[in-house]
Amino acid sequence: KLYASIYAAALVASYNEKKAEKLASDVCNKVKKHIGKTINSESIRKMVIFELRREDKHVALLYETHLDIS
Repeated sequence: KLYASIYAAALVASYNEKKAEKLASDVCNKVKKHIGKTINSESIRKMVIFELRREDKHVALLYETHLDIS
């Protein structure tokens, strides 16, 4: 679910499929490194947005907006 939402935001930001896959994979891997046994979805959302902003602020905004309307 996390990968798919990042991937979709990247595609909307005009990334090609390969670049969107890489971004989604990289961000998911970074988030997985920080996940402990107890974590909530809000913490994951904040981590994803932080990592996306480091990579591409436009994709981060699209990801955030998508979550708000979903």
